[in-house]
Amino acid sequence: MTQKNQSGSETGAIALADGRVFLGEGAGATGMAVGELCFNTAMTGYQEILTDPSYADQVVLFTFPHIGNVGANVSDHEDSSAPAASAARGTVFREPISPPANWRAEDHFDAWLVKQNIIGLSGVDTRALTRLIREQGMPKCAIAHDPNGDIDLEALIAAAQAWAGLDDADLAADVAADAPFDHVEQLWDLQSGFEPVSAPAYHVVVVDFGVKKNILRNLAAIGARATVVSGDASIDEVKALQPDGVVLSNGPGDPAATIKRSGDLVRGLVESGLPLLGICIGHQLLALSLGAKTRKMAQGHHGANHPVKDLATGKVEIVSMNHGFTVDASTLPAGVEESHTSLFDGTNSGLRIEGKPIISVQHHPEASPGPQDSFYIFRRFADLMDAHKA
Repeated sequence: MTQKNQSGSETGAIALADGRVFLGEGAGATGMAVGELCFNTAMTGYQEILTDPSYADQVVLFTFPHIGNVGANVSDHEDSSAPAASAARGTVFREPISPPANWRAEDHFDAWLVKQNIIGLSGVDTRALTRLIREQGMPKCAIAHDPNGDIDLEALIAAAQAWAGLDDADLAADVAADAPFDHVEQLWDLQSGFEPVSAPAYHVVVVDFGVKKNILRNLAAIGARATVVSGDASIDEVKALQPDGVVLSNGPGDPAATIKRSGDLVRGLVESGLPLLGICIGHQLLALSLGAKTRKMAQGHHGANHPVKDLATGKVEIVSMNHGFTVDASTLPAGVEESHTSLFDGTNSGLRIEGKPIISVQHHPEASPGPQDSFYIFRRFADLMDAHKA
């Protein structure tokens, strides 16, 4: 089945592995890319979404029809290193990209997509695609843009079918920094921009599985200097840095594949007694290291309007989520408790470990949809470090 757009200007297409093709107007970079198609319900923050390394090898369909009015700027990138700079492979919109109308905009979103080498497609029935994902799960796809409309649809379908997919893929290895680095830049301020933390109270090691920049900035906001290391680091290398605490960062891919590479490190950190905070795939790796299991989700959670309940306080917070795998709460071993749960579908959104200074969350506490509902997670982590140092 091939669906055409309304304008007749068919310079782009997206093909699904089942043979369905949607034609539209190409945007951004030219060429072809393959990935997993997911939908995101956010109305803004699209620059942050498309530079989030957790979206590696995915094509992001926005359910909100009008994308582009915020434009783009150099400050809102979420990737923290050169390998993480190319995360999402493509993006799909209902309407053509809107011109920028924001005082912070430095670039038209279409021009920004070209610079990021991200293929865009507009003029397609995003509601039909969203419903398809809801009913059948996230499909393998191939997206293409050719200004002359010269797109081989059969080859596009074949490319989608040939793509290996995200199962058993350790994509975190592809988006981690090549070498360790330090970070002291705090959250953005209207008057002063990004100020460095002047007198760090903590030294935190961040294990990089695709760490978002705002995680590092939130750590600086609680007074921490962060040293970012690879998931290939050993427990002895981390201990040699003499951290007050360790963060297992967010990242893409199948956690069951990444734990094969980084399991010794994560298990060593659990046994070290150091305060530990897991975020996103870091949360999943922590669960796996403790004996729990993860599973692939049908639609995943992708958006900026997800309600999550903190089971300790009863507080409901609005959070950003981006994950296609989840911790199976029924497999949690004794001594490992759920700390947060999704109010959309009841899936696990956080853990705490009995008798250990360890917490983790599935959602993104560094993001600001609430707008700051989850920043307290970093303060909780600081409290664990204070207690450890006492």
